[in-house]
Amino acid sequence: MEKSKIWDEYGENVTRLLRKPRKGLSRLVFSRIGVVMLLLAVQVALLLMAYRWLDSYFDWFNGAQWVFTAFVVFSLFNSDMDATGKLTWMFLLALAPVPASIFLWFTQRSFGHRAQRRKVQEMVNASRGKLSQDEAVLQHTELMRSGTDDLCRYLNRSGTFPLYNNTEVTYYPSGEAKFAAMLDALKAAEKFIFLEYFIIDEGYMWGSVLNVLREKAEQGVDVRVMYDGMCEFTTLPADYPKRLARLGIQCKAFSPVYPFLSTHYNYRDHRKILVIDGKVAFNGGVNLADEYINKVERFGKWKDAAVKLTGGAVASFTLMFLQMWNLSEKDPRWDEYLPSPASAHDGYVMPYCDSPLDKDKVGEMVYMDMLNRARSYVHIFTPYLILDNELETALKFAAQRGVEVKLILPGIPDKKGAYALAKSHYKYLLEAGVQIYEYIPGFVHSKVFVCDGEKAVVGTINLDYRSLYHHFECATYLYRCGCITDIEKDFQMTLPECRQVTLENLKEVTRGYRLSGSIMKVVAPLM
Repeated sequence: MEKSKIWDEYGENVTRLLRKPRKGLSRLVFSRIGVVMLLLAVQVALLLMAYRWLDSYFDWFNGAQWVFTAFVVFSLFNSDMDATGKLTWMFLLALAPVPASIFLWFTQRSFGHRAQRRKVQEMVNASRGKLSQDEAVLQHTELMRSGTDDLCRYLNRSGTFPLYNNTEVTYYPSGEAKFAAMLDALKAAEKFIFLEYFIIDEGYMWGSVLNVLREKAEQGVDVRVMYDGMCEFTTLPADYPKRLARLGIQCKAFSPVYPFLSTHYNYRDHRKILVIDGKVAFNGGVNLADEYINKVERFGKWKDAAVKLTGGAVASFTLMFLQMWNLSEKDPRWDEYLPSPASAHDGYVMPYCDSPLDKDKVGEMVYMDMLNRARSYVHIFTPYLILDNELETALKFAAQRGVEVKLILPGIPDKKGAYALAKSHYKYLLEAGVQIYEYIPGFVHSKVFVCDGEKAVVGTINLDYRSLYHHFECATYLYRCGCITDIEKDFQMTLPECRQVTLENLKEVTRGYRLSGSIMKVVAPLM
């Protein structure tokens, strides 16, 4: 479908208001992106010039460098960094002691994101008590047997993540299915619509959604849209919030990129949340761009997944959205949007989120808990496989003790570097008994775990360092919900479309992939 025809489907007035400016070299050079890139390059050049100037005073500088590097190595070994990260930094320190030491100090000293960390913690503290755990729910024998009660208590160390038994859940095995249900839910909105997405891109999907949002805003519905600030580099103009404001829609870019060096740019909002009236919520891997519903082809057929929640657990996603939205609000409002009405009992549901600004690796811990408690099988959809030592060990240990561990990954990658890195893990996982499959038709973007027919996680959390360490993420934990059967069915129906990776056909991987994967694995924690 041509771009002009796509725009016509949701109104020429909106088209003129929101159409992106023409692309080209001049737009890049004179845009905010070009200025940011130029000024960042200048800052890096100044740092390199300072290092070369110091290097000219070789005798005393060499001694100072040795002492400084030894101090950094000592500090590194006594830090709480994971072992894989320490190995990466040791490699960099061996190659370039002073630049690597400065870079390590720069990243460890929270330069540029202390204010962000403080604001996030303030929002978490301000929202504590807004939702409370029904202790009677945690006393159910089946929860105690499965360890779900323990997992709930762990999650509530770092936030407010109640476990609910009053929520219905629907699973969508594709972006197209989620999109259709999403439009229906949006059209029924009466009070408020909250959208928080990592990627928004103009086209058929976003245009269709935007048409409904505009109509709802005209009807007096409180409509809020938040997307990650990196969209300004890729899909949206920098003034997009102002453009949506002209439609009556409140809009924010999370952590826009400005022209100064800062570690906080590493922390992106990778979450996908839609909440409508506090009654319905959507979560999963599907962003608001046409490839996610296969309206355009990128990397073959796009395989994704999502869930819809109706009932009490929706309040958790409402709270997550407001925590991020209120970071820049002087007078944050909470209570009028909480709590959510109960629905029919459909097992147990626990939405949760993960922040890179605390010391809890929530996303990874939930995955490892499922792997360590699994009795029969763990089946996994993931677009990326860039593992730290702990998660790789958990996958191997589950397989080695007789659990059927199967992973479905992309057959057509979106990033060749990530694809090569994934293959660098294959041999060790296969030798431990893990089964690996690649989706022949295209790209898998689903982030799904399903275990023993009674547990599942559907959300935004990939098996890579960016998701597990550097992004704001969210997911939905399910125990004994009816849709878990649908999730496992989706996995089984996808398997025939995959090729199985074995130790024998792994030898067919090109030398280029093997070499690039081996090289990139050294710096994988920094990717």
